[in-house]
Amino acid sequence: MTALALRSLRHRAPASAATFLTVLLGTALMGSFATLLETSRGAEVSTSDAEALGTMAVVVGAWGTLIVLFSVASTLGITVRQRVAEIGLLRTIGATPRQARRLIGREVLVVATVGALLGALLAAVGGRALLALLTGPLVADDVAYDAGPLSLGVTALVVVGTSLLAAAVAGRRATRAPAAVVIRDSTTETGGMRWYRVLAAVVLIGYGIGMGVVTVTISADSEDPMTAMATSGSASILVAVGLALLAPLLLRWLARPAALLRGPTGQLAASTTSRRSHLLAGVLAPVIVLTATTTGVLMLVGTDGRTIDDFGYVNPEADTINLLNNVVVGMISLFAAIMVVNAFAAVVSHRRTELHRLWLLGATPRQVERSILVEAGIVAAVGVVLGTIAALATVVPFGIARDEGVLPDGQLWLPPLVVLGVVALTLAAARGAVARVAPTAVVR
Repeated sequence: MTALALRSLRHRAPASAATFLTVLLGTALMGSFATLLETSRGAEVSTSDAEALGTMAVVVGAWGTLIVLFSVASTLGITVRQRVAEIGLLRTIGATPRQARRLIGREVLVVATVGALLGALLAAVGGRALLALLTGPLVADDVAYDAGPLSLGVTALVVVGTSLLAAAVAGRRATRAPAAVVIRDSTTETGGMRWYRVLAAVVLIGYGIGMGVVTVTISADSEDPMTAMATSGSASILVAVGLALLAPLLLRWLARPAALLRGPTGQLAASTTSRRSHLLAGVLAPVIVLTATTTGVLMLVGTDGRTIDDFGYVNPEADTINLLNNVVVGMISLFAAIMVVNAFAAVVSHRRTELHRLWLLGATPRQVERSILVEAGIVAAVGVVLGTIAALATVVPFGIARDEGVLPDGQLWLPPLVVLGVVALTLAAARGAVARVAPTAVVR
């Protein structure tokens, strides 16, 4: 089975590359913060330094961990769902559902293991860089990097385990119906969302909103103004991940106005977006997270910089905390941006045969490309709207806690700038993906 899985991987390079890149970068991001936690447990580290490093690793690293694990599961869901027709064909020639799931599992194990090991090496470098940022104002100068196989190994195991679990869930869903039904329904999503996914989304959204309420009602009255930052900082990320879990459903609903588009290209794009919402949701999810994280955390840091002096708060660590917030949002945003490009490449490469048929039916390469770009535009529009709404879970409560009110006193230029940047990134990702597919499709 392992030999068959290795040969299978050779023929699905784009999808395998998408999974590999997600695991690689996810392990690097999670592992960087995990090394801080292991360093804090060193024998030479003082109690105050250990508490600072541990808090930073657990609280801040948890934001990235939540996004990474969701991205890994989402990417595996896309790649396995794209193979529904292939799985149906395997079953028609005698393969059992269990054998099909074992084949998928072995492939994912190989790709995830290689990606996690290389990601752990990058995490060792990232952990040293994070410690260098903290050394001086937040922890003592004599605190040395002291992490290795324990933190990096646990991180790699968590990422690989999450990948296998996501593959198992997606594989079970792809094999639960009779083979003929699986092949017939391979290009459309006929089933509803699973109850556990809806439950997880409701819990995350509710928790994020609850953190905002706590910020306004409790943290705002705290003598330490940084308490409000602690309770509101992650609220937008929690709400964004919750909305991302509902991405297939939200895209199907919110893309309906696109049916008003005129012309064959617009009509085709609107129809495809609705019909393939279960696949395009893999692109929508990182767009939501990227918009919410960048807007929410950067506006929080800006509000803190404008108002901290009004509270008479003197703390040399405040600048370092805000610097670290910027670093964290930069790492998470970069990861989410790569996931947007990654997801579009995987989705479009799977549609090579469909695009080739459109060309055979008389569509010009320019019409096909415009159709993909309109689809990307619809996904980007839905994503930035939902992401901006999620960002309000951080921006509004923290603004009220710092006496700026519902509308911040500055940085109002930031949300439009983030929206423009995310839309441009999504369209560029779509343009690049269809450009890579076009030459091969024409030759065929």
